[in-house]
Amino acid sequence: MNGLGIVAAFAAEARTLGAASRELRRPAELADGTLIILSGVGPAAASDGARRLAAAGAEALLSWGMAGGLDPSLAAGTLVVPQEVISPDGTVFTTAPEWRQRVTSAIPPPRPICSGRLLTCAEPLGSPESKSLAFRRTAAVAVDMESSAIAEVAAEVRLPFLAVRAIVDTATDQVPRAALAALTPETGALRIGRLLAALARSPTEVRALIRLGGCYRSARRALTAVAGSGMLAPAPVRATPGTIP
Repeated sequence: MNGLGIVAAFAAEARTLGAASRELRRPAELADGTLIILSGVGPAAASDGARRLAAAGAEALLSWGMAGGLDPSLAAGTLVVPQEVISPDGTVFTTAPEWRQRVTSAIPPPRPICSGRLLTCAEPLGSPESKSLAFRRTAAVAVDMESSAIAEVAAEVRLPFLAVRAIVDTATDQVPRAALAALTPETGALRIGRLLAALARSPTEVRALIRLGGCYRSARRALTAVAGSGMLAPAPVRATPGTIP
């Protein structure tokens, strides 16, 4: 065990790390000694996953996966390794600076990287309008549904924290309602029958769904590149993230 514990919401996100199983409800060890858990979607699920990793002996917590873009300048596949993570209630958590530098320095060029703020929301932001509003209110460059909950657990148990997220839908993309309706919250798998039924009701979303598929592939390649660097684990120097009221 190398001390790193990773929380991923979806099986597809975990697979970029080499985790083959969809059943990762308990901490499992990857080939390099990293602990990983598949939490499912949302702050409560992510918090539970982070606590399980800490109880299993993780000495650093990493939020891993995909995110929606809020900054219009960020394209799909951009990596967000934030300096700060904002919770739904506005609490700001800082990430471990030396660890963040270690990870970003190892990402092979010319992969685009951003260190701007990451916002966590309790519900998906699927429309350009809702993303634009969140961008103006928080100055966050991207949004997910798990990172601040993991950061909060890390602060409680005094472990270093970092988030690595890849942009899927950009600030100007409308996330198809059909995709949201077909998503399995526990694993992130698309239920094909439900997807087809939703598209039958809203056939105009087919084009947006095709575009989202391309964006997803860009994000997946970005995460795979970071995982392939072999530098996700922090150096063996513990740093405690701070919390700004």
